[in-house]
Amino acid sequence: QIRHQGRGKVLVMDDHEQILIMAGIMLGDMGYEVFSATDGFQAVEMVRRGIQSGSPYDLVILDLTVPGSMGGAAAMLKILKIDPGIKAIVSSGYSNDPVMADYRAYGFRGVLPKPYTSAQLAGVLNAVFGRDG
Repeated sequence: QIRHQGRGKVLVMDDHEQILIMAGIMLGDMGYEVFSATDGFQAVEMVRRGIQSGSPYDLVILDLTVPGSMGGAAAMLKILKIDPGIKAIVSSGYSNDPVMADYRAYGFRGVLPKPYTSAQLAGVLNAVFGRDG
């Protein structure tokens, strides 16, 4: 069983409340303080406020597709302008999306197909944070 323990602030952006709740529980169990956003606009604003307040996010997990609003790829472009060194993971239920296949080209450090288990999340976090588990 892959494990991960960490500390810091994580922002999860997803338009499905169940995913926000599930990710919040998993990340909380791993030691993180978890914040949620329901679309890219909210995520960008939260990242901006974190930087302005001197308490930036250690990681953002962005859902790629948000019907009728800003999704993860567009949000990432704006977030990188605010915090160029931010660690970000792209998440989607559409594994054939080009952003999922070439996530590094969009500024992401990891990819997390939905639905995901705690072990899958831990594996991606270990990779992003450069740990073995």
